[in-house]
Amino acid sequence: MCGIAGIFYCDKSRPIDKQLLANMAAIQYHRGPDGFGVETIDNQGVGFSHARLSIIDLDGDRARQPFKTEDGRLLLSHNGEFYDYQRIRTDLTMHGSRFKTKSDSEIILHLYPRFGLEETIKRLRGEFAFALYDASEETLHLVRDRFGIKPLYYHLSDDAVTFGSEVKVIMANPNVKRQIDDEGLLHQLMQLTVPGTTAFRGIQQIKPGHVVSFKRHKVGYQVVEQKYWDFEFPEAEYHQRPVQEETSIEEVRSGLMEAVKLRLEADVPVGCYLSGGIDSCSILGLSSAMRQDPVKAFTIGFADKDYDETPIAQEMAAATGADQDILRLNADHLYGYFEKTLWHTERTIYNTLAVAKFLMSKHVRDIGYKVVVTGEGSDELFAGYPSFRRDLFLHGLTDLPDEERKTWEAMLGESNALFKGAMLAADAHDDLYLSDRIGFTPSCLQPWLSCETTARAVMNKDRASKIKDYKPGLAIAEKLDRNMLDKRHPLDKAQYVWSKTMLEGQILTWGGDRVDMANSMEARPAFLDHHLAETATHIPPLHRIKDRKEKWVLKEAMKGLLPKTLYEREKFAFMAPPATTNKSKWDAMSELAKEYLASDAISAAGLLDKAAIEDLTEEALSEDTDRARKVQLDAIINHMLGVQILHNQFIETDIPKFAAQEAKRLNWIAN
Repeated sequence: MCGIAGIFYCDKSRPIDKQLLANMAAIQYHRGPDGFGVETIDNQGVGFSHARLSIIDLDGDRARQPFKTEDGRLLLSHNGEFYDYQRIRTDLTMHGSRFKTKSDSEIILHLYPRFGLEETIKRLRGEFAFALYDASEETLHLVRDRFGIKPLYYHLSDDAVTFGSEVKVIMANPNVKRQIDDEGLLHQLMQLTVPGTTAFRGIQQIKPGHVVSFKRHKVGYQVVEQKYWDFEFPEAEYHQRPVQEETSIEEVRSGLMEAVKLRLEADVPVGCYLSGGIDSCSILGLSSAMRQDPVKAFTIGFADKDYDETPIAQEMAAATGADQDILRLNADHLYGYFEKTLWHTERTIYNTLAVAKFLMSKHVRDIGYKVVVTGEGSDELFAGYPSFRRDLFLHGLTDLPDEERKTWEAMLGESNALFKGAMLAADAHDDLYLSDRIGFTPSCLQPWLSCETTARAVMNKDRASKIKDYKPGLAIAEKLDRNMLDKRHPLDKAQYVWSKTMLEGQILTWGGDRVDMANSMEARPAFLDHHLAETATHIPPLHRIKDRKEKWVLKEAMKGLLPKTLYEREKFAFMAPPATTNKSKWDAMSELAKEYLASDAISAAGLLDKAAIEDLTEEALSEDTDRARKVQLDAIINHMLGVQILHNQFIETDIPKFAAQEAKRLNWIAN
């Protein structure tokens, strides 16, 4: 795992500033502290840089990127892991390829000339983002993995494409203007973002499973965006065929076992994240069975018992003989690291779980680990969130009597009372545009869509008036591929929509890569193996959710590894306690608010409305406000703090100057 960056000028005769490329690497030093590289191709107006975290092939000189072929045709900068690369490299070697390194990244330079880009990507397995320039075609290809585990951003102007693993990398280029977008501001306050966008004007993301290619044209660039993979479910009638439960169970068992095995391979020690959930417990159980030595297991514990899962995690660690390390956190301490966490997430966060995970990754790195295998993605594959069960009951069980459906929904609400206002909406929220595209408004989006009115109210009045006709639901709906939704089972639709919105925009950003790589620590989500995902999409909906149990098929597949307590337990969403229901945490948050939500700070940024903030705060503190609304307001308060902090860190701060200072401090000087 590393950080990549580059510039591709429209004018091929325009010289590349190598030190600027080094600066772009230096500002993401946290992604790759083990060394940097800068490379250009003469008379091509293109240059890449790379900050390296050495996981495979620890020889710093031999595996230094960017890679350039001897003939000067190809330039590559890669972030991530290609699993099964040894087999691919061996096959290529038997067909005449000669490798200079033991790095998994180098296989791209041999696959691409032989098979072309489309076929090359099909052969890749893992989490990755890479830039490949082909001088023979004068084309830059930016490629992102199938689920968006690894980030990749770009900025396009008339004369240059600037790209990088993080937004700040692009902003290190002084030719890129730094502005918070009005529509982006609204989405940051709502939590729910439009796929492919950021909070910052002109800076886009490569969407998961996509390639964006920039080819020099007579004037400017020819830009082609192409989807090469999607989380594709079969049409609903496919699920009408009879499937034995044991068949589904064995497919999951076999697929997950292979995915974990591949992710335990590294030239450095590999540990596991361990909460009290079935996902991470399954990963630990499989890892322990495969390894000869005890697995290092890292657990976050909260002082608030309602949100603490350490007892079950300890039971699992004991059952597997794992070497468990528990990092215990008081909820009120999390705001002390809120600003630093946002510097890395580059977007707002609704819950301080992101801060807790930032602190965990720091702890993991401090004791000498660079790699952990994690449980992210299980809920997406096997319908683990309460919102999925709600959608199944409301839209996918047409033969269920109304009274029984109401009973099941009431039970769902009772069992997830802690998360109403965040994981579940307090009241149903129907969006016309999403319902038109999908057939209903998925429950996973409803909590955030219901924040729109409050979010607009706290926006700066001038900014809000400029987008008064903007429809967030429509903007999101237009990014969803109707071909992946039409004729699908309602549960499949809900899972697909989550994967395109909350998975990439939340779970894999401020819950994944960004807070892990903030401390130079690589996380490998084994469930997000595309072979396993393709298996999961064909598992019958009522094998995913059965007898009121989410992820039933996974529980059955892992039954032999799980403690009885966990096997019988209902799904519990992992999150940090909200400040609106915890006085000491509210006090800690208030200290941060004194700086960022003060009148002068609000006026300087021009993002929010001071009077509306005061009204919202009063509502949050009122004893008349119910718990669900308090949880919702906690999220919006975090978002308000977030946009103010983003403005301070990315707009007011001279990012190009800071990047240059970092390069000088690190002695990352381009020759």
